[in-house]
Amino acid sequence: MNLHEHQAKELLKKYGAAIQEGIAVESVDEAVKAAEQLTQSTGTQWYVVKAQVHAGGRGKAGGVKLAKNIEELKEKAGQILGMTLISPQTGPQGKKVNRILIAQDVYYGDQSAIKEFYISILLDRATKKNVIIYSTEGGMEIEEVAETHPEKVHKEYIDPLLGLQAFQARQIAFNLGLSGQAYKEMVNFVDKIYNAYIGADASLVEINPCLKTSDDKIIAVDGKISIDDNALYRQVELAEQEDKRELEAMEVEAMSYDLNYVKLDGNVGCMVNGAGLAMATMDIIKLSGGEPANFLDVGGTANAERVEKAFRIILKDPNVKAILINIFGGIVRCDRVAQGVVDAYKSIGNIPVPIIVRLQGTNAEEGKKLIDESGLKVQSAILLKEAAEAVKAVMA
Repeated sequence: MNLHEHQAKELLKKYGAAIQEGIAVESVDEAVKAAEQLTQSTGTQWYVVKAQVHAGGRGKAGGVKLAKNIEELKEKAGQILGMTLISPQTGPQGKKVNRILIAQDVYYGDQSAIKEFYISILLDRATKKNVIIYSTEGGMEIEEVAETHPEKVHKEYIDPLLGLQAFQARQIAFNLGLSGQAYKEMVNFVDKIYNAYIGADASLVEINPCLKTSDDKIIAVDGKISIDDNALYRQVELAEQEDKRELEAMEVEAMSYDLNYVKLDGNVGCMVNGAGLAMATMDIIKLSGGEPANFLDVGGTANAERVEKAFRIILKDPNVKAILINIFGGIVRCDRVAQGVVDAYKSIGNIPVPIIVRLQGTNAEEGKKLIDESGLKVQSAILLKEAAEAVKAVMA
């Protein structure tokens, strides 16, 4: 689950990290009131207006603007609110801006003393350790920095059983070229954001830029935090903050049915039980010459009700030209899944696209027989090769 910038920064603040103060609003009138509050609390006279969407590259896309007075604030808030922001991360369809963040100006004083850094924390699966990735080249795409100046990207690996050690935080501050008060501030900052990463069950904490101000404060000017979906049951407060307007409508509907669904851009819908099998199924589709239209995991209880709901979600995608159902009968028997497919098909009525059902595992032969004798326009298969050939045939 992704947090908006303002939510991410509030989470960091909760753990003691310094942030660029701001107030999230959804109207121009609210923006003016927020600016007045910021002036009273921080003394800022300039304001940064930031689009709150789950995508990077907002500045280049016109989603971040500086206002030097209230009149400019009204104008720029009005420009950003309601706009369709298009960046490399949104795709050509863009994202509508429903919310903006009015933030204080932190680029004050001697500009030559201001520095921007990049810091992120995530899990390195190869080493089975958390890793802090950091660079002196803040405010830029870290992928570009890694490609053009790999020597400027540093990594600090953290043993999850030991946690962040004091010497590691000091090493990070040293490698960033800091000294004096800024050095001490960075050591403290790194400690706080690592605590936030662990405490929030985050899969990613990214701060770009992390700013050294002209008076040697270290603050998060931007913040991106993703929470591990599997830990949301114990992060109830964060789960309640999810902005469902940022999600595909079909993904929200699938969540209400407890189905794992991610919309993709292809033409073959897929329905499976198990994430690993879903990945294999998408490979099958690509090998057959198609492109997967979605990731959809119905879980271990692939009964008629869940299959019908999954069917209805897949069929809402106008790009879907065929559906491949790939079920391994371990927890659930294949004949029950087959009966569920037959019942769901009859309940929905005429399904306008070809359906291929591949069943393997417990009672796979019985399941295939149910499909074949149903009289419905559904093809059955047991081997992966058969399923791939069937998809290729209907897409030809």
